[in-house]
Amino acid sequence: MSKTPKPWFRSGRGWFVTIGQRQFNLGRDKKLAFQEYYRLMRQPKAARNLSGRLLAAVIDDFLDFVLKNRASDTYIWYRDLLQKFILLHPDLRIDDLRPYHVQRWVDGYPHLAKTSRRNHFRSVKTCVKWALSQGYIEQNPLEHLGAPAAESKEVLVTESEYRQMLDFAKPDSIRDLLIVTRETGCRPQESLRVEARHVDKENQRWVIPASEAKGEKIVRTVYLTDRAFEITRRLMLKYPDGTLFRNTQGASWTSDAVNCAIDRIRLRIGKQKIKERELSVSDDEIGVLIPELNKTKMCNGDIRPKLDWELKMEAKSKLAKRLAMSLVPRYSLYAFRHTFATGALQSGVDSVTVAVLLGHTDPSMLAKVYQHLAQSPSFMLEQVKKARATA
Repeated sequence: MSKTPKPWFRSGRGWFVTIGQRQFNLGRDKKLAFQEYYRLMRQPKAARNLSGRLLAAVIDDFLDFVLKNRASDTYIWYRDLLQKFILLHPDLRIDDLRPYHVQRWVDGYPHLAKTSRRNHFRSVKTCVKWALSQGYIEQNPLEHLGAPAAESKEVLVTESEYRQMLDFAKPDSIRDLLIVTRETGCRPQESLRVEARHVDKENQRWVIPASEAKGEKIVRTVYLTDRAFEITRRLMLKYPDGTLFRNTQGASWTSDAVNCAIDRIRLRIGKQKIKERELSVSDDEIGVLIPELNKTKMCNGDIRPKLDWELKMEAKSKLAKRLAMSLVPRYSLYAFRHTFATGALQSGVDSVTVAVLLGHTDPSMLAKVYQHLAQSPSFMLEQVKKARATA
């Protein structure tokens, strides 16, 4: 005789119950969790998967789907964002979800970049759209919730900016990663995952199997300049197993860690610019920010009020950091890849070859992404002269 399923508590997540082959999230409040448990037990088996469930439970099911059907990085992306959202609404039922829940959540991060704000919206909207397709709900409550457009990724790193970044990256092991991306135009996901087993030393290239490449359809080959190959060989000796590019602690670089490291470089450059231009934050700016700060701090295990001078120093430090970051473009590994492609096209490398070097299966992608070249009169004039000379 089968045992009657009983609720159980998962630390940090709340109450759950396993009925049949399915696990249901009952919420954090014990009383409400048991009410949900009794409601589920009264339902016919076929009805337990439909609407009325906690949003947290639907998110768990969505993440299970993503884990089984999408790339691991995609799963991590959704998991990290959706866990932040559900922490604010652990007992919200999906039927009660409204656009203002998502809007207020995103507005709670006032300093998010435009693309990051968009991604926060997208994570929840995609999950709810999936729930609609699976029959959890009959209507999409977020159908008309708008999201900001993404920031343009088409940031070019000039040669002087590139050299400056390398100078300020010296304390970071990310320097090798910046050089190789700039030298080869590889995708960030390729450099972050490449291992010694992928290196074809005879032909000076990385060969990534289709099962590990973007799209999982064709083999991806990244050709290495002499400088990139030298770095690769050095890292192969240091890390014969596992990823080649690692931080100073020997841990593999992740996308978030790379972005943080690049931001630290931007901050160093920005501080240098502040010093050179003799800039500073004003007392008025400090006075405006202080009311927005948390007024307490943890000290020796106890929470105590911050002193006036502590609030002033904290506000001054935050404002100085914002000023420094505002003086330097928002770089990324993708910007180095984009700079490589733009430079190759401007140097006269034909578009089909550039497409192959970048790993594009469709050369027409170049026409869509690199239309900005058409806005350069000198470049276009040079191209028409070349076209006429070979006519």
